[in-house]
Amino acid sequence: MTFDDNAIDWLASLLAEAADTEIMPRFRRLGEGDIRQKTSAADLVTEADVNAERLITARLRQRYPEAMVVGEEACSDNPALLDGLGDADLAFVIDPVDGTFNFASGVPLFGVMLGVVVKGETVAGIIHDPVGKDWLIGAKGAGSHIRHAHGTLERVQVAASAPISEMTGAVSWQYMAEPDRTRLACNQTKTLSQFNYRCAAHEYRLLASGHGHFVVYNKLMPWDHLAGVLIHAEAGGHAARFDGTAYLPSHVGGGLLVAPDRESWQELRRELWAEIGSTSAASA
Repeated sequence: MTFDDNAIDWLASLLAEAADTEIMPRFRRLGEGDIRQKTSAADLVTEADVNAERLITARLRQRYPEAMVVGEEACSDNPALLDGLGDADLAFVIDPVDGTFNFASGVPLFGVMLGVVVKGETVAGIIHDPVGKDWLIGAKGAGSHIRHAHGTLERVQVAASAPISEMTGAVSWQYMAEPDRTRLACNQTKTLSQFNYRCAAHEYRLLASGHGHFVVYNKLMPWDHLAGVLIHAEAGGHAARFDGTAYLPSHVGGGLLVAPDRESWQELRRELWAEIGSTSAASA
């Protein structure tokens, strides 16, 4: 059971198939019983999520019968399915509709994400945009590209480093505990501007293509971040957990700071976590 770069085309087509058959026919057509809450009114699941994940999972198991398949919705029902992700010889991690709140609200900012993990290392990531009908694809050691709907490839590169006062980014302070919640919310005003798409797929696309500088995420579930972090790294960027350690497929905690390079990461870590009223704090 092996995985090579030739499989990326097949995986990209699989995500598009799921989008075309299970996601887009339901966009702005969801009935009252097609949307359910999971943990809160902001954490939703729709029939599109469930059916797209079933289709992708079934196809993966046909082609890779011995691989581990980790889907967000399956794990929501059975968290034990995450066990062993860091040790699996081959694993596929699926977010069938990233940005479900947007999707359920009729906002066209959502994506289908898939990460490929081999022996504890993310080796490929794909983010499909069902609305734009293109893909953001990264492979270990091969860079990251946008594959446009008309078939051309465009290599992407993260933004150049800049002072924090000239950076744009997103800080998910709402998922933080105090005092970090207040500290990060206040210190984000040191940056030029902020964005919040409620969709990691599009936020990673923004960063990898050089149109934004950083994101801070507190909640680390593999379907939200494995593909995006790999794509961002292959576009030249740097990501690490809040304590500076590398982010691995087995991690579900410790936070994540994503930046254009290591020096920018260090400045952001210092300034965003600074005591309120200070210009800096000790680095992690």
